[in-house]
Amino acid sequence: MAKPNYSFEKRQREIAKKKEKDEKDARKREAREAAKQSSGSGEASADDSNDPTTTA
Repeated sequence: MAKPNYSFEKRQREIAKKKEKDEKDARKREAREAAKQSSGSGEASADDSNDPTTTA
């Protein structure tokens, strides 16, 4: 009977964890960008008009 390859199994678990983490980070990044785009467009014009450095 063959011996179990624990190193291979551990590596597969690590790869699965990394994949899940990357997917979660991607979802978070998309949510942040969507929130920034929806709320950032109105604030950017207001901030630019009140910025004393642009009225030089």
